[in-house]
Amino acid sequence: MLCVVGARPNFMKIMPLMRAFAARAPELNVKLVHTGQHYDVEMNSQFFNQLGIPTPDVSLEVGSGTHAVQTAEIMKRFEPVVDEHAPDAVLVVGDVNSTIACSLVAAKKGVRVVHVEAGLRSRDRSMPEEINRILTDQLSDRLYITEDEAIGNLIAEGIRGDKIVHAGNVMIDTLLACRSDAAPATETLGQALGEAASKWLEGGYGLLTLHRPSNVDDAETLQRLLATIARLSERLPLVFPMHPRTQARIEEYGLGGIIGPSRVAVLGPQGYLEMLGLLDGTRLVLTDSGGLQEESTALGVPCLTLRENTERPVTIREGTNVLVGTDTAAIEAAFEGALSRGRSAERRPRNWDGRAAERIVDDLAAWLKQ
Repeated sequence: MLCVVGARPNFMKIMPLMRAFAARAPELNVKLVHTGQHYDVEMNSQFFNQLGIPTPDVSLEVGSGTHAVQTAEIMKRFEPVVDEHAPDAVLVVGDVNSTIACSLVAAKKGVRVVHVEAGLRSRDRSMPEEINRILTDQLSDRLYITEDEAIGNLIAEGIRGDKIVHAGNVMIDTLLACRSDAAPATETLGQALGEAASKWLEGGYGLLTLHRPSNVDDAETLQRLLATIARLSERLPLVFPMHPRTQARIEEYGLGGIIGPSRVAVLGPQGYLEMLGLLDGTRLVLTDSGGLQEESTALGVPCLTLRENTERPVTIREGTNVLVGTDTAAIEAAFEGALSRGRSAERRPRNWDGRAAERIVDDLAAWLKQ
């Protein structure tokens, strides 16, 4: 079987699966394929080393490009791998371009497709990830879901119920396995900011991430969000590990001065253990990341999602997540509310217990023998 990983969000999903395959189904011949969709070698290596992910058996080294170019290049390079290894199945995770590209190759060659984290829907087809999710699920023969809403989504799209398994959330497997090894926020901020780190640590801080094209590719939206962030930082200092895409857009639009004078600590991209330490130590999260919605729920951290929709509604219904969009007044009101409420007890929706990968591997091993 070939397991595909392509971008940083995939790394945290594949780690517990690779461990579970080795421990619970050693009879399966599992090969790890890294498409290289995220091509920052240093960051890739850091994530693989921190998470203990085995060195990929195959590296496609695709690199960047438009959605069409990148998807096509992954397909071109993945097809010979499928021909060479003749796998019983191809396992894909998440919703990135590697997910749909490798699913298409496998399905057209008559190889069974297994999708981990299936059935999530934002109902927003302007999101490239939404297209990837929908199409991958249509191609899949076994679909492992993280939350109950996914069952209805898949059934409504004509997918048979006997293909669907509620396994839980492998992202939370990784969080729980790595939490004790997380880099303390004091250490991360101290290395990045030196003596100035005390300003962000004395009374607590908020954690901010921002990278969605809908938020950063439009100059007016990005300017409004940055201005709001600068105002919020007067209430609570914010730590902002900045995505390269966001940094490029801020420079392109000449918006660097908006948060420059404010109490926003801009950091470079962080490794998983550094981000986990920052998350575990924060008072609240402002984000447009799907993964942080889940992780903050598991840790009981208030999360304000800077989007109009979410494909992870369980984080709202059972967790700590609040959708605030990009409206300044709504963000500021929710921010004050979150500070007043503070952190809650850690919340774990069904099967978010650190054993999702075990359930997937046990089920998959039995299914492949049928």
